Amino acid sequence: MGRALVIGDFHIPSRARDIPSKILDRLSKEIFDMVLCPGDLTSESMIEFLSGMGKTHVVRGNMDFLNLPDSLKVKLGDLQIGIVHGTVFPRGDVGQLSRIVDDLGVDVLISGHTHTSSVNEVRIGGKKRILLNPGSASGTWSGGAASMIPSFMIMEVENRKVIVHSYELVDGELKEKAHVFHL
Repeated sequence: MGRALVIGDFHIPSRARDIPSKILDRLSKEIFDMVLCPGDLTSESMIEFLSGMGKTHVVRGNMDFLNLPDSLKVKLGDLQIGIVHGTVFPRGDVGQLSRIVDDLGVDVLISGHTHTSSVNEVRIGGKKRILLNPGSASGTWSGGAASMIPSFMIMEVENRKVIVHSYELVDGELKEKAHVFHL
């Protein structure tokens, strides 16, 4: 069993001042085994912030000038999780992200870059795989058609069952959607 915070695309302080207080309040009530971040923190202080919530795994985003890897593989429960920023064109292209899943040999791929939360199940080589994009924790603008809705995810893994809770801050309220997968 494992529990992870999936969060990224902060752009603090370059485009946003901070993470909305409703998100911070929600996160303060949680305990995570790890934090999975697809980059665009833009400051070292964001890594320190994330490290206070669990073992932190962060990759470099296209706006990060930090000494971070371009991709990572970690194990959560029985699953292999890949993390990339996801700088593909067009942004968020499921086909290209699926190829990254196949190249990394992972069950779940965490990516960012679009600033829009998304959950996709794909089949690669006859096996189910999951593509997760937590969106932007600060809700900041992006070079593409971003939603500008602050968002993050909590992922729970038990054996090969994955529950993804995606959260979006809409009209001042934190809205949750749950997605259940059996890989």
